[in-house]
Amino acid sequence: MTILVFGRTGQVARELQRQSNLQTLGRDDVDLTETQAIRTAIEAHAPHAVINAAAYTAVDAAETDEATATAVNAHAPGVMAQVCALRGIPFLHISTDYVFDGTGTEPWRESDTPSPLGAYGRSKLAGEDAVRAAGGHHVILRTAWVFSAFGSNFVKTMLRLAQTHDNLRIVADQWGGPTPAADIADALLRMCSALEHGASGGTYHFAGQPSTNWADFARAIFAQTGGKITVEDIPSADYPTPAQRPLNSRLDCHAITRDFGISPPDWRMGLHAVLTDLAS
Repeated sequence: MTILVFGRTGQVARELQRQSNLQTLGRDDVDLTETQAIRTAIEAHAPHAVINAAAYTAVDAAETDEATATAVNAHAPGVMAQVCALRGIPFLHISTDYVFDGTGTEPWRESDTPSPLGAYGRSKLAGEDAVRAAGGHHVILRTAWVFSAFGSNFVKTMLRLAQTHDNLRIVADQWGGPTPAADIADALLRMCSALEHGASGGTYHFAGQPSTNWADFARAIFAQTGGKITVEDIPSADYPTPAQRPLNSRLDCHAITRDFGISPPDWRMGLHAVLTDLAS
């Protein structure tokens, strides 16, 4: 099975490359703001499936550059999905918890009504709508709080700050499920195989368990590394950012387990694997 992946240097794209022999396309290969470039790339590689692991992920920057975020996160996956629909091949697309407004405390289900708080969430929701509108065989995989040994993420930020700080003030009123990129990659590959063999697609949630907050996640990181860092809980109001963050990013993952036999990962085990990876 030949799989074409849009994205090469992102966290999930890097993990996909570690787990499978597939073709990746980076920024130097295709401009995601150019419709014809996307079409040409898929047609030239003639894959059996396409995974979109590319995205505009600068949440704060999107507040002043929504046009670019929308081009990459909405228009591009829409074009990918259209081409895949015409070729009759599965298309798998990664989305985010940011499509929800973060109200309440219950995990969000796939059937819940999205209501993004900012530009990034709006661009990702528009991408979901474009993929569905293409009418092809697809999966939209919403995930949250991604971390790995690659790129920029919360785990690597905490390790960097621990080198120069004894005390850190971390937001404690935002809740979600830290998700290892390696497990997202594994889920995508398993779903890709299932789709090729006739499984139905749709929208699914996939995030680490159990739910936690950023402050407790930081404590878990330092506990596993032996760092003597004091973490002080603060509310989001004490750490203002250009883009408002959802307070509740918990995702209900029962559907993906029911339909694909994929269980949400224990992020604590994933954290240990990432820290081991970074240490080596």
